[in-house]
Amino acid sequence: MSDPSRRSLVSLVVPVYNDPEGVADTLDSLVAQTHDDHEVLVVDNGSTDDTRDVICEYAAEYEHVTLLVEDEVQGSYAARNEGLEHASGDVIAFLDADETVEPDWLETAIDAMQERDVDYLGCAVELALPEDTPVGRYNARTGFPVERYLREENYAPTCALLVRSAVFEDVGLFDSRLVSGGDLEFGQRVAAAEYRQGYAPDAVVTHPARASLRSLAKKNVRVGRGFCQKQRYYPNRYGVPGVPPSPGGSEGDGSAVGPDDLPMRVAFLVLSVAMLACRGFGYYLEFFIDS
Repeated sequence: MSDPSRRSLVSLVVPVYNDPEGVADTLDSLVAQTHDDHEVLVVDNGSTDDTRDVICEYAAEYEHVTLLVEDEVQGSYAARNEGLEHASGDVIAFLDADETVEPDWLETAIDAMQERDVDYLGCAVELALPEDTPVGRYNARTGFPVERYLREENYAPTCALLVRSAVFEDVGLFDSRLVSGGDLEFGQRVAAAEYRQGYAPDAVVTHPARASLRSLAKKNVRVGRGFCQKQRYYPNRYGVPGVPPSPGGSEGDGSAVGPDDLPMRVAFLVLSVAMLACRGFGYYLEFFIDS
């Protein structure tokens, strides 16, 4: 374990696929960080638009920003592993390409990591509404309860995570075969190896909420596929493929809405059932395709 009293180089790994505007927003917030001992590794995961050109512009202007490419395996965990292969930091921080952080975010997160003497740190995630729709409100209310994830499931999402590099050297990288749930699988591997995990409520990452039904449904189908894949690859940990886990997760039933807002409570309940159905569809889609 690194000496927690030493301010060491941090490697920020940001995977991206076809999101030039999102990665520009993220890089704008990262090049403004007050923590001056860090590098930014942006991993283009086979983009087909001008995303890579946008990254190159930042890399040309800022010497601590580097473009990496992972176009052999389409998947965010493969892209993060590519970043890890090139990272030189004692601490690796992960963000998604459409997120933004305040200038003192990295400083706050590193301080929390040192003060709590942890090896694996989840940050708070706030979801911003790009459009005020019922789906957006639902996603914003139910999206990322990181503290609960850590307490109940021993993981934090890779959209807001810091890990000491020594942990990866010990337990290995992310499982790039997974389309979803690789953060959970890795976090539980870290916990099983008895590394200390913690939460930083003051290190806030802003993530845009999914405002369209199509986007949210697509995510939940992917989550369902990831459940099935974890069972296929780790049956001793997650159960036998073909028997999905009990319904759960952060999706609510309307209880997060005020008691007088009946229409929105009904909308949340309908969305909750619909997203559960999407996860089930994704699960059995993965099960039968690879059977």
